Amino acid sequence: MNKQGLIPIWIRITVDGKRAECSTQKQIHPKFWDAENNKVLDKFSESRSINDYLTLVKADILRHYNILLSTKDFVTADDVKNSYKGVKEIKKTFLQLFNQFNQQLTERKEIDDLSEGRHKRFEILYGKCEAFIKYKFKRSDIILEELKLNFIVEFEHYLRTVDKIGHNTSMKYAKDLKQVMKYGAMLEYIPSSPFEHFQCSYKKVKREFLDQDELDALYKKEFSIKRLEEVRDCYLFSCYTGYAYSDAEALTNDDIAIGIDGEKWIIRNRIKTDTTENVPLLPIPLEIIEKYKKHDYCKTNNRLLPMNSNQRYNAYLKEIADLCGIKKKLTTHTARHTFATTVLLINDVPMETAMELLGHTDIRTTQIYGKIVQKKVSTDMRKLKDKLSIPQGIKNSSARPGKI
Repeated sequence: MNKQGLIPIWIRITVDGKRAECSTQKQIHPKFWDAENNKVLDKFSESRSINDYLTLVKADILRHYNILLSTKDFVTADDVKNSYKGVKEIKKTFLQLFNQFNQQLTERKEIDDLSEGRHKRFEILYGKCEAFIKYKFKRSDIILEELKLNFIVEFEHYLRTVDKIGHNTSMKYAKDLKQVMKYGAMLEYIPSSPFEHFQCSYKKVKREFLDQDELDALYKKEFSIKRLEEVRDCYLFSCYTGYAYSDAEALTNDDIAIGIDGEKWIIRNRIKTDTTENVPLLPIPLEIIEKYKKHDYCKTNNRLLPMNSNQRYNAYLKEIADLCGIKKKLTTHTARHTFATTVLLINDVPMETAMELLGHTDIRTTQIYGKIVQKKVSTDMRKLKDKLSIPQGIKNSSARPGKI
């Protein structure tokens, strides 16, 4: 209210429950305002001219709304307000935000503040989001304000049904997507993340691993095809070191050092988590390293192992499993689980030591393998119990031992 007791007349624009307000450049004394009908009372001398003006303003705002609606898939109250006032506002899009987020990750990676694996994961997620927007909305991008909870719900469904990605992997992508939108809210591009209430649930996965008999069968198998022999050796190397494919593939001679015990160790950080995973070299991996010292690929690329592309590697492992009579699916994950269980825990390596060798940051992750080992021990003991069942004669005997 000004010194003359007048108050400005504002118009409120509401679209999908969200509001925007702008001035009509008119003023009125409160006693002449009809709040119920949103107009000036007839007893005011200029009521007709002001009411006619307000009617024109409302009609003009409605015209701007209809124009926007015919050219855009999504219209907000602020869009209508800016169009009416002639303000051209540039809206931040989802992929623009994601690009900005990834640029920061790139800068952090360059100063070794972020692992290569994590950086790569968000780049892959960006591509999947881009493909989803084209698939779902038939557009190249989407305004941030358009995003609602159903976006991430349908994106997760798209990953499962179109990309054919497993449940847990889809949930990991959804979790990372939530982080991108949280970043947008922190920069105040949006009031809050629309994905905040999306719950990421994970299914328990059966962790398959090779037992010692299967490891021995793999080691002793002779192959007439060179490529299968090389893949078998690389797989065995992972079984006795716990290194995932990306880590084993990247190993060079520079990663081998003499440890405090005077023996050879691999000393490096995991690509996936950037955590330390220093492993003493057992006889079999040492034998494999020595075997490929003069291999053309290893010499040319300064690598310890002649590893194929991940896709070819996994394809050959299936062939190797068939030839060795192993019914389990051989993957780099199976090799890592084998190292944790058959090589370490079943041979009484303490849980804390296993945690260090596996590069885990939380012992609860390592304890999962401990439960697997306990389950195996229980199964083996049950089989032993059946073999050592009490003979019928002793079971029915009522004789008691006498004193000597």
